[in-house]
Amino acid sequence: MIGRLHGILLSKKPPELLLDVHGVGYELSAPMSTFYQLPETGASVTLHTHLVVREDAQLLYGFASDAERQLFRTLLKVSGVGPKVALAILSGMAVDDFVRCVRNEDVAQLVRVPGIGKKTAERLLIEMRDRVANWDSGSAVDLPGKTPGLPIGKSNAMKDAIEALVSLGYSPPEASRMVNSVDTVDLNSEKIIRAALQTMVK
Repeated sequence: MIGRLHGILLSKKPPELLLDVHGVGYELSAPMSTFYQLPETGASVTLHTHLVVREDAQLLYGFASDAERQLFRTLLKVSGVGPKVALAILSGMAVDDFVRCVRNEDVAQLVRVPGIGKKTAERLLIEMRDRVANWDSGSAVDLPGKTPGLPIGKSNAMKDAIEALVSLGYSPPEASRMVNSVDTVDLNSEKIIRAALQTMVK
């Protein structure tokens, strides 16, 4: 099992990133909560990881904090929740927000996450209730060396943001609507995605 990687960030295009570890390039998928904390490409970064082995693929997932990875692993134990839905949940809300959502039995907020219908949301609340009862909200730690993203061309930033939201499970029309509802002036793609996702949890 690969539990942790430290290397040079070669590329990042949500939800995928490429990490160079001593000359070996690791492809990882990561939630937006992790992308918000990544440094610029070319900088070193450490990620907590989780490896999913399937018959047709070996998929590696990266997380900025151990709390994110713990929640991801816990979500995978819920019937009907796979890695894609778990990433969507972590992209749509912070770990503490999800824990609060479960404790408050907030079905309405969960069904806003792509891939989660009412039945899955209700199952999540039931199966996660005991698992988050003693959740340590202080275990999330930001990545060191975080630097603010530089604004890039607006059209490219919006296009990348829409593609990322589609990768997270939103339909192309819905992703476009979410991005178009955001004031994208001087925002890079990651900030646009963050703002768009926030419109879904209000």
